[in-house]
Amino acid sequence: MVELLDGEFARAGYDIEDVVIDAAARPPRITIVADGDRGLDLDTVAELSRAASELLDELDTVPYVLEVTSPGVDRPLTTEKHYRRAQGRLAAITLGDGAKLTGRIGPVVDGTVAVVVREGRSTLVVRDIAIDEIAEAVVQVEFSPPNPRELELAGVAGEEA
Repeated sequence: MVELLDGEFARAGYDIEDVVIDAAARPPRITIVADGDRGLDLDTVAELSRAASELLDELDTVPYVLEVTSPGVDRPLTTEKHYRRAQGRLAAITLGDGAKLTGRIGPVVDGTVAVVVREGRSTLVVRDIAIDEIAEAVVQVEFSPPNPRELELAGVAGEEA
């Protein structure tokens, strides 16, 4: 199924992260998890849903429920693409040696991500961490605006993170 839909999603600038088919549901539910550098807004979800539905309808006449969604904030960052798309976002990171840190994701270059971290109460430093040294990284939900200096160090000054 990914092969059928991948070209259409790629032309629109999105990647299919996962396809889940729940055949036990009546009617069967098809969930397509998509992501892109611009994120997914409701208009894009509607466009991708229409395109996917048209392609799937050509395959079969069996009724189904189709859902197109984004990966969600709790998806672990595992690839360079994930880190690139999370630039400017705050993440909880566990390194391979068990060390934990919280920092703002910066640019990704050649398998290394720049992470803006606090040292002490007010000092901000940028640490370059090889992605293969990261055991787990998950974007954190923020309820207050980010520090402008953190955003600047993360390479997103003047942009919406």
